[in-house]
Amino acid sequence: MSNSRAARHRTGPIRATVAALACCVAGALVLAAGPASAAPQPDFYTPPAQLPAAAGAVVRTEPMPLFATVPAADGNWPTQARLVMYTSRLQDGTPTAVTGTFIDSAHPWQGKGPRPTVVIAPGTSGQGDQCAMSRAFSTGMVADTDPLFLSANQEAPSAAVWSALGARVFVTDYIGLGTPGIHTYANRVEQAHAVLDAARAAIALGDGGPATPLALWGYSQGGGATAAAAELAPSYAAELNIKGTWAGGPTADLEQVLAQIDGNLIGGAIGFAINGFVARHPELEQTLHERLTPEGAAVLDTLGTECIVNVIAQQPFLRTATYTADHRSLLDNLRDVPEAMAILRAQRIGTLAPSRPVLVTSGRNDDTVPYGQARQLAVDWCDRGANVTFRTNELPPVAPGTTFVNHFGPELIDGFGTDSAVRYLLDRFDDVPLAPGCSLT
Repeated sequence: MSNSRAARHRTGPIRATVAALACCVAGALVLAAGPASAAPQPDFYTPPAQLPAAAGAVVRTEPMPLFATVPAADGNWPTQARLVMYTSRLQDGTPTAVTGTFIDSAHPWQGKGPRPTVVIAPGTSGQGDQCAMSRAFSTGMVADTDPLFLSANQEAPSAAVWSALGARVFVTDYIGLGTPGIHTYANRVEQAHAVLDAARAAIALGDGGPATPLALWGYSQGGGATAAAAELAPSYAAELNIKGTWAGGPTADLEQVLAQIDGNLIGGAIGFAINGFVARHPELEQTLHERLTPEGAAVLDTLGTECIVNVIAQQPFLRTATYTADHRSLLDNLRDVPEAMAILRAQRIGTLAPSRPVLVTSGRNDDTVPYGQARQLAVDWCDRGANVTFRTNELPPVAPGTTFVNHFGPELIDGFGTDSAVRYLLDRFDDVPLAPGCSLT
């Protein structure tokens, strides 16, 4: 049987497996969601005074029960995971500590070859330390009343699906989420470093070597992070055996994304990006505050401590023009500042070429991460000789500006549906031939 026929032969069982896993994960999430934990920031997230010199080195680990997942092959549940601290690099090369969750699968690998590792880059969770994805992995969500916050483990389904298929999984928290310093939201270089160094740490934890098959998986903020990692891997982590990447709904052109979400349900996420820029470029702070009202500056500070659920509940449909001195949008104000626009445009993904296959997906009617800039990313990579598959999700517009249907809907359909990102990456692990060049549909 040819490789392509073999792939088609396995498609039916894989679809059934993923569908069954989705049901199991949904049940596990319901059980895991209550009651939410309310705990102070654990000491684990404070790095030691001296970090290992190498990027991707494991600093420390500790066991962590993993409730929101599929039971192990022997029926044991909950499964054990590990909370991990590893080393990475800021955009200027300064060593830093990052945390994440490592799941060493208790299921047989469903594909060919050695057991692979899938590195998951989360979608937007917030900017406060309590929003780190690892904080919610043992309970499904974490919450408190002083200060008021709620953060859910939105990556439990994808982690559980890959774990049940027999892959090892590592979910990064990103730089500055949980650990000291601010989370530099959508920072192209720092997100890429966090993802690629998570792969290095996962290889060490799984007792693997340079040949360990890897895949990168992300949607929305996570899609931007995996896209950035895919194109930086040849220069930053050339030793990694990345078989393929899913960059779903990627935040590839942040200028377009910020314009789109201003006034959207999660418009407050603009504050996450601005706070991150100022953290790495403090010379912008004075210019920014000259253009904000005192209320605007206070909102920006508040957003730096919040999770995305807080934004939805407390600052829904935030319009930045409400908080600027001239009542123009904050983006329009930044467009008057060449230094600010240079920093913003430096976040553009697509100026380099990935050396391994990438699947990019986007909803034509995505009301949060614009379709056009996602497709342009695929075109830019194609022009640079990369192997790219681009797929358009045609879900019609439903309640535009509310994010839930037209942004998250394509994530579920493209990630786990009939012609899914799971299937695409399983084929890459199985070395199913992929036509050279690009497929843009």
